[in-house]
Amino acid sequence: MSTFTLIDKNGATRKVEANPAPAFSKPTAPLKSRIAYAAAHVVPVAWADNTPGRPAEVDWESTIGFRRMVWSWGLGVADCMDTAQRNLGMDWAATAELMRRSGAAAKEYADKEGWGRSVADLVSVGVNTDQLEQGGDYTLAQIVDAYLEQLSVCEEAGDGPVIMCSRHLCRTAQSPADYIKVYDEVIGAAKSPVILHWLGEVFDAQLHGYFGSADWREASKTVLAIIEHNPGKVRGVKMSLLDADSERYMRAMLPEGTMMLTGDDFHYVDLIKDAEQDDPKTGKRAVMHSNALLGAFSVLAPHASAAIQALDRGDAAEYLRILEPTQALAQQVFVHPTEFYKTSVAFMSWLNGHQPAFQMVGGLQSARSLPNLSCVVELANSCGAFETPDLAAKRWNALLAINGIAR
Repeated sequence: MSTFTLIDKNGATRKVEANPAPAFSKPTAPLKSRIAYAAAHVVPVAWADNTPGRPAEVDWESTIGFRRMVWSWGLGVADCMDTAQRNLGMDWAATAELMRRSGAAAKEYADKEGWGRSVADLVSVGVNTDQLEQGGDYTLAQIVDAYLEQLSVCEEAGDGPVIMCSRHLCRTAQSPADYIKVYDEVIGAAKSPVILHWLGEVFDAQLHGYFGSADWREASKTVLAIIEHNPGKVRGVKMSLLDADSERYMRAMLPEGTMMLTGDDFHYVDLIKDAEQDDPKTGKRAVMHSNALLGAFSVLAPHASAAIQALDRGDAAEYLRILEPTQALAQQVFVHPTEFYKTSVAFMSWLNGHQPAFQMVGGLQSARSLPNLSCVVELANSCGAFETPDLAAKRWNALLAINGIAR
């Protein structure tokens, strides 16, 4: 039996036995009860100059291999999102190439799978304005053009579009009307329905006051106005405010045909399950749920799939039995400072054997301490998130050893 050596913030160590991996089964048909995307990270070339400020050099084999793993569990991939280090290491050239390669890989996978899933079902990608100079001053028209440039690459690849929050728009917009104007132009140009991405400032401080207000209730009016202006063109809203009440309110306000995709890595277990809540449109109680677009699911793809398979069978108790123990791990992965959660995502990918080295674009592997990562290890072991526990223990203990921490 393998063991993990754990280390606390004072440098004290202890050992725990590795738990066996859960015996989950991959689905043999599309998941039905929920739409679920795992927001995937990127794997760098281990020997390349992926240091701060350098252009990203991506290990395409490992990066696309990770996406195939997610697809094999019946989940979709949300690609080129903040999990893939947008605005935190990934330059536009590398991002555009990721859009193309993910789209091509998704088409190949869908053709072989034979389930009738489209490329957009398998991969939806973030459309942003980060090819513009950070901190530069731009007009609304220039911001629209930047969005449209990225939208064009997305659509040429066959990917589904996710309209991300733009730092440039947040800095330039003077009112909710400015947001509505930009989004109307971008959505109007899209060839297929889009997902709107609402990323809170806990993930990116430069998005403070996005959609025209720091008050989510006021900001939600802007989002709803954008959807109202574009009937049939907004497939869903992905909320990442880490505030369950705001998501419950917003999903109740969405028009028919527009789904809520939770991006709340702190509360996803409760938000994905069916739950009765007030419906502000009718004044009555109604049963509602969120779908999912989560960075946490890239760490927990087998659990996410197994839990949704349970919902497909109508077994809500089994859903909770599988997914509820994972919530503590996700909360540790996304612990403050939340923007560096990508480090823990890449760390778990490495421990699970999906990439050859614990490295990240921009050298971001240094953004979490060893005691922080030790907490991730302990919670992952507790909930069964290690796919090959012996490999995970070997790699983690080796990382401690090269940092001078004896077993």
